[in-house]
Amino acid sequence: MVKINNKVWQHQLQLTSEQPNTLAGLVTNCAVLYFYPRANTPGCATESQDFSTHYSIFKQLGCEVIGVSMDSLKKQQNFKNKYTMPFELVADVDEVLCQEFDVIKQKNMYGKQFMGIERSTFLINSSGEIIQAWRKVKVPGHVEAVLVAVKEIFA
Repeated sequence: MVKINNKVWQHQLQLTSEQPNTLAGLVTNCAVLYFYPRANTPGCATESQDFSTHYSIFKQLGCEVIGVSMDSLKKQQNFKNKYTMPFELVADVDEVLCQEFDVIKQKNMYGKQFMGIERSTFLINSSGEIIQAWRKVKVPGHVEAVLVAVKEIFA
């Protein structure tokens, strides 16, 4: 298993609650850390709503859900409030988590190339080890697949 760099594990995060915390402080048993390209876009909204719908089941299994994008804290807070998300979102404006998890990739949209977040999800245990990774995520059915993995590993 890959272990998260301790500096990143202890790095202060910009959370939508504005309460200071780190990944180490948020992960008691396990956590699902999902990276999405931009707040308030259709795919990101659908994925976040899917995690919200299943959040109580994740919590029953001792698993926290944390969403991450490079959007500003204000955009993340507005996104969270608009869709009534029961979990924290991280404003990774300095790209610390994005770099650690290697989710910034070259993307193409309407003939233009740019660097952005490749939709990815990671299952992490309380020791900071990445138990499972999903890259190039397609939204339909993804949250259910993550939930199955959490049940298999932690139930």
